[in-house]
Amino acid sequence: MIWDIFFQPFADFGFMRRAFLGCIAVSLGATPVGVFLMLRRMSLTGDAMAHAILPGAAVGFLIAGLSLGAMTIGGVIAGMAVALLSGFVTRVTALREDASLAAFYLISLALGVLIVSTRGSNVDLMHVLFGTVLALNDPALILLCSIASLSLLILAVLFRPLVLECADPHFLRSVSKLSAITHFVFLSLVVLNLVGGFHALGTLMAVGIMILPAAAARFWADSIGGLVVIAVAVAALSSFSGLLLSYHYSLPSGPAIILVAGILYTVSLLFGPVGSVVVQAFPRRPLGT
Repeated sequence: MIWDIFFQPFADFGFMRRAFLGCIAVSLGATPVGVFLMLRRMSLTGDAMAHAILPGAAVGFLIAGLSLGAMTIGGVIAGMAVALLSGFVTRVTALREDASLAAFYLISLALGVLIVSTRGSNVDLMHVLFGTVLALNDPALILLCSIASLSLLILAVLFRPLVLECADPHFLRSVSKLSAITHFVFLSLVVLNLVGGFHALGTLMAVGIMILPAAAARFWADSIGGLVVIAVAVAALSSFSGLLLSYHYSLPSGPAIILVAGILYTVSLLFGPVGSVVVQAFPRRPLGT
């Protein structure tokens, strides 16, 4: 019975194995980036950037249909353009970065949906917005695994400046010239992983696998290494459980994965050992008091 419920779908069907491998790749690449987004108080920035890639992906779709290469290149260009434009607007006007990102995000979302709707069908629009993780092919898997490998390598190289920027960005600017480079490379990683997640989970769901596991890990660990490990584990468990729910109950796979991640976040919020609702309501008393 346990084998039939939990493992038989992956043993019998290649598309389930490819979907799980793709989700694991996204979890390994995007979730550590999400941890640093959370630590830098930029979680909503990730949501804005996820929608910013939509017009570029839509233009790629307009030119070449559901082409992996065209939509990837378009998404990366659009995401980087929005990141640079929002930073430029923040520096030359009185508008804060979060407000400029929100403005560009709304424009990008409307423009992307409009472009896809003019060329494609409702099925194409749903593919772009919610992804098709159960239809990942070998080129898509190679792309996702490559993005995950590159992300882990860059995070390992820039780990110390990233941690320092989370703790005291002003100090990093004063003692090192790496601050601006670190910030730009980090934003590039955000865009790259959102583009990768877009192919599996769509623009609306990609940010969920980046942010929700990171937020859940916050209630189980207080070190950055611990946050990253637990966040990746939560993302992998969400992917495994969401794919099984999708298979057994004919649910859309992307939303099922993100919904499981949301449930794990809620459980962590209530019962996690670090700063959860239960811990705050019933703090441990020191021994001998």
